[in-house]
Amino acid sequence: VQLQASGGGLVQSGGSLRLSCVASGSTFGINDMGWYRQAPGKQRELVAFSTNGAGRDYADSVKGRFTLSRDFAKKTVSLQMNDLKPEDTAVYYCHAKYWLGDRKYDAWGQGTLVTVSS
Repeated sequence: VQLQASGGGLVQSGGSLRLSCVASGSTFGINDMGWYRQAPGKQRELVAFSTNGAGRDYADSVKGRFTLSRDFAKKTVSLQMNDLKPEDTAVYYCHAKYWLGDRKYDAWGQGTLVTVSS
């Protein structure tokens, strides 16, 4: 599975951005899809993810501001980010868990930078 992310950029505090990610390759085995982020000097953290059903989960820091949507037919996952804050500045990575045979794998996108100015 390969993941191609797009979106990101520079925005002022309180602004909005939308990230998108499309999966290709052995997509039939994809289970979870979502987004992680890594700020400078910090560990990568989960932002939001979608299970293979309708489940969604969000980091407490983004609840009420970020919305994850997923199109199972198009193999895409998007992250609408509203009311952005400087602490949201990070490289955002699309992520997917997928099965290939009897093993589960992780796939990562290339990362897209989100910068929020105060």
